[in-house]
Amino acid sequence: MKKILIVVMASIVSMMYVLTAVAAKPVIGVSWSNFQEERWKTDEAAIKKVLDRAGAGYLSADAQSSPSKQLTDVESLIAQGATALIILAQDSAAIGPAIAKARAEGIPVVGYDRLIEDKSAYYITFDNVEVGRMQARAILKAQPKGNYVFIKGSAADPNADFLHGGQLEVLKEAMDAGRIKNVGEAYTDSWSPANAQRNMEQILTKNDNNVDAVVASNDGTAGGVVAALAAQGMVVPVSGQDGDHAALNRVANGLQTVSVWKDARALGARAAEVAVQLSNGTSMANIPGTVKFSGGPKGVTMNATFLSPVPITKDNLDVVIKAGWIKKQVACLGVKKGTLAACN
Repeated sequence: MKKILIVVMASIVSMMYVLTAVAAKPVIGVSWSNFQEERWKTDEAAIKKVLDRAGAGYLSADAQSSPSKQLTDVESLIAQGATALIILAQDSAAIGPAIAKARAEGIPVVGYDRLIEDKSAYYITFDNVEVGRMQARAILKAQPKGNYVFIKGSAADPNADFLHGGQLEVLKEAMDAGRIKNVGEAYTDSWSPANAQRNMEQILTKNDNNVDAVVASNDGTAGGVVAALAAQGMVVPVSGQDGDHAALNRVANGLQTVSVWKDARALGARAAEVAVQLSNGTSMANIPGTVKFSGGPKGVTMNATFLSPVPITKDNLDVVIKAGWIKKQVACLGVKKGTLAACN
C-alpha cells in the first residue's frame, strides 16, 4: 500500500511538473491594425519563424483598421493566455486602455513599428525620421526645384509626423530659398491608398495640375498618388517606403522614385525575440541592443530598438532582388529589356 502511494505521489508530482512546463511556455499575442496590407504578412511570417524556433505559441487578431475593435482584440488575446503582446497600433492614443489592461495583468507589451508612447511598452521600429530624410533626399535629387506636395500618413500615427519631420529637415534649405514651394499637404486617414488618391486628386485640381514632385510617406499612399497622377497623364517624382512589391515594380518602371526598404523580416524577427525575452522575465532595459528614446510627442522616456532602413531606387534595385525580398520577374514586370541594369 505504501509503495502504491509513493508511485501515485510520484505520478502526481511528474504531472504537475509537465503542467507547469506547459504553462510556462511563452505565448505571444499579436494585434494587427490592418492585416490587409501586403507587408504585414511578411512581418507575421518572420515572427512565427522565431516563435517556432523558440518553442513559443502564437495568437493573432486583426483590428481591420478599427481602434475600438483593437481594444477588444487585445482583451481577447490576454484572455486566451498571451504571456506577451506585440501591438501594431491603429491609433496610438486610443490603444491606451489596452496597455493599461496588459500592465495590470503583468503582461509585457511590444509597440510594433508604430509608437505607443507609454513607458511600460517596449518600442521597436525602424528609424522613421531617417526614413523621411531618405525619401526627401531622393525626391530632391530627382526634382531640385518646383511645386511639392506632401501626402502624409495617418494623423493618429506618430510615425506620420516623424517621417514628415525628417522630410522637412532635408528640404528646409530649398524651401527657405524659394526653390521649392509647398502647394499642398494632407494626412491620410488609416494610411489608406484610396484616401491618398482622393487627397492627391483634390490638390491637383486646386493647383491646375501644376505639381512637380510628391513626397508620399509610404508605398500605399504612393500607389494612390500615382493613380491620381496617371488619371491626368502625369509622371512626377514620388517617394514611398516599405518595399511593397507593387512599389518596387513602380520604381523599376519609373513611376515611383524611391521606396525606402524596411526589411520586415528583420523587424518581425527582432520583435518576436524581444517578446519571448520579456515573457521569460528579462527586463526591458536588459534586452540586448536597447536604447533610450524620448522623441515622442509627450517626451516619455522608453526602452527601444531601432533598425536601419535602405532607400531603393532604380540604381540599386538589385539589392532587394539579391536579398530575396522580391523575385526579379516581379520587380521587372513591364520593364523594357536592356533599359535597367537590375532587370537584365
